[in-house]
Amino acid sequence: MSRLRGVAKLLCAGVANLCFFLYVVVGGSIVSSWDRLHGRPGGAGWWRTRVFHGWGRALARLLGMRVRILGKPPEPPFVLVSNHLGYVDVILLASVLRCVFVSKADVKDWPVVGRLCRAVDTLFIQREQKRDIPRVMREMDQVLASGRGIVVFPEGTSSGGGRVLPFRAPLLDSAVRAGRPVHYATLSYATLPGDRPAGEIVCWWGNMPLVPHVFNLLTLRGFEATIAFGDRPILEADRKILASRLEREVERQFQTVI
Repeated sequence: MSRLRGVAKLLCAGVANLCFFLYVVVGGSIVSSWDRLHGRPGGAGWWRTRVFHGWGRALARLLGMRVRILGKPPEPPFVLVSNHLGYVDVILLASVLRCVFVSKADVKDWPVVGRLCRAVDTLFIQREQKRDIPRVMREMDQVLASGRGIVVFPEGTSSGGGRVLPFRAPLLDSAVRAGRPVHYATLSYATLPGDRPAGEIVCWWGNMPLVPHVFNLLTLRGFEATIAFGDRPILEADRKILASRLEREVERQFQTVI
């Protein structure tokens, strides 16, 4: 029964992603043409972000993700950081926020997923190359100037939910230079009684192969996703101090994934 559920969800997800891709590309082209005609740039980015938000809500429902929101989500434009537990985080955050993500560069070349990410203005960074950071900073400034939000995973990698990994400071430089406070959120997952622990089947980390993990996730009856937003954003003039404070606040709200 669970395998049949997984196959059915996989087919539905494929159709949903295809529709989303066509909708965002065709609609974005129409909006871009309208903007050029009326001399009002920026509408296409707004359009793509709205469609991405709708995609997140649709995929969350398809997965049986029961979203629990604690605190108040920030209004765009914003910079938000959170702990990182895998690709499901993107679906969760996109279902709640209208935002653009900063992602590691190799995601751009993933089959299907890479094309979808590029279609919604995901910012890709070569984390191991420091000279790539200034380019990403400029792109982040442009996204914020367009009135959209940005989500950054400062741990630099995903985990199984046992703890919060150390936060890296470089991608916070854009907010520091602009004197912009940074919001934070903590993510956690829990499976239903009788299912495998969320740390094994919802979180994607370490050397887990992607395709089997996705299929196993689709076989679940459902799972709970909790996103806890911080009480207030944090403002600092030093990016390392900012990263340290944000890490402490995320850790303070953190619930171990089991």
